[in-house]
Amino acid sequence: MDKRFTDIIQLIKQSRTNAIKAVNAELINLYWNIGEHISKKIEQSEWGDSVVTELANFIQTQEPEIKGFSDKNIWRMKQFYETYKDFPKLSPLVREISWTNNLLIFSRCKTIEEMEFYLKLVKQESYSKRELDRQISVSFFERTMIGNSKLSPAVRESNNDLSNTFKDSYVFEFLNLPDPHSESDLQRGLVRQMKNFILELGKDFLFIGEEYKLQVGNSDFYIDLLFYHRGLQCLVAFELKADKFKPDHLGQLNFYLEALDRDVKKPNENPSIGVLLCKDKDSEVVEYALSRSLSPTMVSEYKTQLPDKKLLQQKLHELFDNETDEK
Repeated sequence: MDKRFTDIIQLIKQSRTNAIKAVNAELINLYWNIGEHISKKIEQSEWGDSVVTELANFIQTQEPEIKGFSDKNIWRMKQFYETYKDFPKLSPLVREISWTNNLLIFSRCKTIEEMEFYLKLVKQESYSKRELDRQISVSFFERTMIGNSKLSPAVRESNNDLSNTFKDSYVFEFLNLPDPHSESDLQRGLVRQMKNFILELGKDFLFIGEEYKLQVGNSDFYIDLLFYHRGLQCLVAFELKADKFKPDHLGQLNFYLEALDRDVKKPNENPSIGVLLCKDKDSEVVEYALSRSLSPTMVSEYKTQLPDKKLLQQKLHELFDNETDEK
């Protein structure tokens, strides 16, 4: 491509993106206004519930070329308006994502806090319908709220954003791994399903390689999976353990982080971070093991089955109740 004209290409692409956003916002405005109009008419007893079916039939008869206004979809517009009408701070957010994703959020989420979480997440990560549906199914909101990953003191002191980047547990239901399974089975599965793995991690993670070679002295060492995080601007090393967490696992990971920082990290990058992914862990043992760790490390567990959403919601309610009692 002739480099003289790349700026023009970028202007064209940006203009197209802006046009799509403007069209989407106008469409959401239309659905909101229709929902508001119908809701208020019914609330004031000027219209009955049957009016939605009558309206859908009228549109179909008078303007047959206009699509997307079935009685089912018009009821959704009314529900859409009634869901968010008392939460003006969410009004800009709902207009920045597609109608399809809006439908998923307000039809599947139980609380306004959960809806707000996914609205912001879709805007940030640009999720497709399939990706958003998966995140709701694996209880991404509940898992994020219940407990962020156990962090070493070095991590907690260095960056407040880390608790929103890493999680206490990850769900790899897409691997279909048998139980028990080996670390090599886990690693091969994650590499084969890298797109789904990054969806679970977060889209700012860029995959560098598996079995990443480090040479220290006359010896070679290999990191299971190495990533770069765009937002944190640092290397992230993942070590996989298909068994329960043991304190001595951290020694190996800390060694890898030291080697990365000395020999691989660029001067403008932040210190490397290590994540130990274990099949199981005792939270108290993890806390003891990390309490004197000077390296930016964390311990998370992984699950190969979808979590029990009701159990997670119960834990979330307990967490909110405890926070209220403390206040």
